[in-house]
Amino acid sequence: MKHNVILSAVAMLFSASLLSAQTVDFDRGGFNIKEALKNAPVTAPAASTAVSLPSQNEVARIGQPAEWTIMVFVNGKNNLEKYALRDMNEMEMIGSTDKVNIVVELGRMDGFDSSDGDWKGVRRYLVKKDNDTNKINSPVLQDLGMKDMGSYQSVIDFGKWAKQTYPAKKYMLIFWNHGAGWIKSAGLYSSKGISYDDQSNNHINTPQMAEILKAIGGVDVVGSDACLMQMAEVDYEIKNYVTHIVGSEETEPGDGYTYNTFLGPVVQNPGMNATQLARVAVDAYSDHYEAQSGGYTQSFVYSNAIPQFLQLVNAFAYEVTKANDVEAAKYARDNAVKFAYPENKDLYDFTALLISKSNNKAVKEKGQALMNYITHNLVGHNRTKDEPGSWWSSPNPLSRAKGIAVYIPSKPVPASYSEMQWAKYSNWDEFVNWLAAK
Repeated sequence: MKHNVILSAVAMLFSASLLSAQTVDFDRGGFNIKEALKNAPVTAPAASTAVSLPSQNEVARIGQPAEWTIMVFVNGKNNLEKYALRDMNEMEMIGSTDKVNIVVELGRMDGFDSSDGDWKGVRRYLVKKDNDTNKINSPVLQDLGMKDMGSYQSVIDFGKWAKQTYPAKKYMLIFWNHGAGWIKSAGLYSSKGISYDDQSNNHINTPQMAEILKAIGGVDVVGSDACLMQMAEVDYEIKNYVTHIVGSEETEPGDGYTYNTFLGPVVQNPGMNATQLARVAVDAYSDHYEAQSGGYTQSFVYSNAIPQFLQLVNAFAYEVTKANDVEAAKYARDNAVKFAYPENKDLYDFTALLISKSNNKAVKEKGQALMNYITHNLVGHNRTKDEPGSWWSSPNPLSRAKGIAVYIPSKPVPASYSEMQWAKYSNWDEFVNWLAAK
């Protein structure tokens, strides 16, 4: 869900007081994943075994779709395992109804958490309501053995199965695990993508997210219960297969979504549309972390607004390069709100800072048009809270972030950036390279 475990700049600076807190921000460091995995065995995948099947009532309901099927792909095969179990128990506080199916694929492995029977492998559940917050009591519908949850085919299999077995009028797919948005550099967790499986050392990259959604026939809402995923590069990749995209520009705490406060309103009002559900997801997350000491970001984006967004980005970048507005652009790049990966910056704030330093009329006009579009058309709901800072980090004014990040390194973009649809259809990579050369 959550924080990319290895951010070397802060990994050495994890305080004892934070380690003792209930919610651990893994991205702030202090966890040696290589040491934890040194002796962890990697077993061969077991054959899929059906442990139990849907009840006769559930089978009879096929053909009578629920209002929502919420599919949660919970890759707990890493140091987030205890949070995977905690979130599953939060889901069970609400449980499925005849109008809302909550369907989970949950994986565990050796080396991290031994609670709740210390079982291993990957299981599928229809989440049932219960009052035990320490043990998963929902029936196991399928035991898939030690399946690779870093494989995009695993999510395709899950999504197809969930849609066929629990049909609904509307669907949400949640990717649960570490996330990295777009980043390409050395290190175990620094590849672009999501859903890192520490047993297979595999993960789902950003183009594969689009392949997943295409293969399962699309969904109404995609949620990334993971870090750093609300980026132009990610959203443009998946825009054709989803109508609403929920995510965070910044890292998420290890605990990620608070599933009971998210799912409760959906179960109470199952007829809500996709926009309402996306708003509920943003608010449930934000309300939880609003009461805590750290900062946060969470937003949802309308997919149908993304093509025009790209055109406005192109127009703005073109005017900046045409005017050779180098100093204004460098100032914006160096001072815009940045996230755990400093190459990821809020696009609205970058634009606002640039036009504040520019004397070029066209640059100001194109920049203001882009900013207006972000807040009035692209981002449907955005909530933030400033990061107060600590002995290891400076305060971060996250309240200036308006819901969509973009990759702005100070060096030319790597060749692998061209894999992204955003790079193919925007001139953002040319703009970054132009600025880096100045």
